[in-house]
Amino acid sequence: MFIEQGVHSENKFWKYLIGSVIIIATSFVGQVPLLLGIIYETVAKGVPYPAGNEELMHFFDPNLTLFLILISFVFTMVGIYFVVRYLHKQTMRSVTTSRPNIDWKRVFFSFSLWSAFTIISTLLFYYTNPGDFVLNFKPVPFAILVVIGVFLIPIQTSTEEYVFRGYLMQGFANLAKNKWFPLLMTSIIFGAMHLSNPEVSKMGNIIFVYYIGTGLFLGVLTLMDEGMELALGFHAANNLVSALLVTSDWSAFQTHSIFKDISEPKAGLDVILPVMVIYPILLYIFSKKYQWSDWKEKLTGKIQIQENNTI
Repeated sequence: MFIEQGVHSENKFWKYLIGSVIIIATSFVGQVPLLLGIIYETVAKGVPYPAGNEELMHFFDPNLTLFLILISFVFTMVGIYFVVRYLHKQTMRSVTTSRPNIDWKRVFFSFSLWSAFTIISTLLFYYTNPGDFVLNFKPVPFAILVVIGVFLIPIQTSTEEYVFRGYLMQGFANLAKNKWFPLLMTSIIFGAMHLSNPEVSKMGNIIFVYYIGTGLFLGVLTLMDEGMELALGFHAANNLVSALLVTSDWSAFQTHSIFKDISEPKAGLDVILPVMVIYPILLYIFSKKYQWSDWKEKLTGKIQIQENNTI
């Protein structure tokens, strides 16, 4: 059982608090290249220091900004490995899956399914609302974006999955000795993590329905499938395909994408529809393909403390 792999007698919750501090610290270290770049531009070239997150996103060329933001997740992933391996005496596999090895077929199926949906829905929006988009395609910048995106966006999304659906999911399980509390807490914290996203200021707090709902969906995927593979594939597809297809002046990622959304941002069906309709459909597809059962037990059941062991 996936979530139980981190629950044992000596894996106290205080270790997860210390581990979280270490992971956050490595994230800050990973932001040093971005900070040095800003300092260089402001000191050497006299460019005004960015006053906020929105100005920061437009401070450098989009590809350079994306690279500097994403590179911090490489440092964070190293921090996660260090904490899992040396503080908790677990393997990375134990916070990834309950299977003997990572099931890459699951990762790629989830990635392919959500990529196809994202591409089709984006093209549908483009052809039904052509006035909301402009063609933004520039071959060379786009090619650079593809390289950056393919190599670094999966690291970014995997880092978030390891933090929330892996590390903290098992951490809160150690605290609560049940499954519903870790599912709920990781979803709320995942949503809160996006508080500084520019979409929040443009659309309002209603956008947290989407963020928390997405966290809940990814958590259900992880608990029902006894591993993070489906969540890893979905999250990578969501961020990578979106970064390549569409950008806007108010989105978290400013990219040299194929299209640019010039519509006025508003919270509507695009916020509610995924959580209320699309995610349940995806859960149904996954449940049939992988023959899930015992939903109540896997999502809300109690957890027994195991004897200490290195997994």
